[in-house]
Amino acid sequence: MQFSMLVDTDTLKENLADPQWVVFDCRFSLRNPLEGREKYSAGHIPGARYADLDQDLSSPKRADTGRHPLPDFDDFAVWLRGNGVNRDSQVVVYDDVGGVIAGRLWWMLRVLGHRGAALLNGGWKAWSRPGHAVSTEVPAPPPGDFEGRPAHDAWVATAEIEQLLKNPAHRAPLIDARAAPRFRGEKEPIDPRAGHVPGAINRPCDDNLDENGLFLSPDRLKQDFEGVLAGADAREVIHMCGSGVSACHNILAMELAGWPVTRLYVGSWSEWVTDPGREIKTST
Repeated sequence: MQFSMLVDTDTLKENLADPQWVVFDCRFSLRNPLEGREKYSAGHIPGARYADLDQDLSSPKRADTGRHPLPDFDDFAVWLRGNGVNRDSQVVVYDDVGGVIAGRLWWMLRVLGHRGAALLNGGWKAWSRPGHAVSTEVPAPPPGDFEGRPAHDAWVATAEIEQLLKNPAHRAPLIDARAAPRFRGEKEPIDPRAGHVPGAINRPCDDNLDENGLFLSPDRLKQDFEGVLAGADAREVIHMCGSGVSACHNILAMELAGWPVTRLYVGSWSEWVTDPGREIKTST
């Protein structure tokens, strides 16, 4: 049995010794890009490899891109093989912020057609409770045989968003996963302009989790997203956030709720605001 969305800590613990289970530590801080690797070095789930959001899950930022452009997928596949990922590997990803960073790696694996990828429900917080081993050893796995072909229709570019906004009859809901104050334009701690893309709907990704940092039930998630969509076709949804990372958390939540994987606006807000001529909205 392969897990394609979530896996719990007990199940991971039972399978850690299985060489077909590959774990990635995705802890990362936007304010201190070295912090995640430092945390990994201090202690991680035994056997976990480190996945750096900037270095491994993104390509270098350019003047006309968002903060985390997609890497070349051929290079990404080479990186996966170098970390011992096989065609039939069960990949588990985690971080310490409820899956907001790790969801990006989950989504990228899905884009390459790898169904056996799951987010550790509760992440590092759940694992670090008593009864779970922690290691400082950096694994050196044998090369894997992973191959994948990206599904290019899984994401959209800024030009497509601009065309959608020019069409008054468009029916593709644009869901923004950022926190409400950033969406409303009340504050913007990261990007140069505050606000949101015209017509976007706010659904903070933190709302996918309960007070313990675990995903809400599928029924509850379905109810919540149906309220956000207000009758719109869920299959047409495009997700965005600050830089195409936390939006993957909403993509996973919608799949948990029973919908197929929806599309990602990779550039997101940080790319939208690279052109001062693009319209922005604020609301207070």
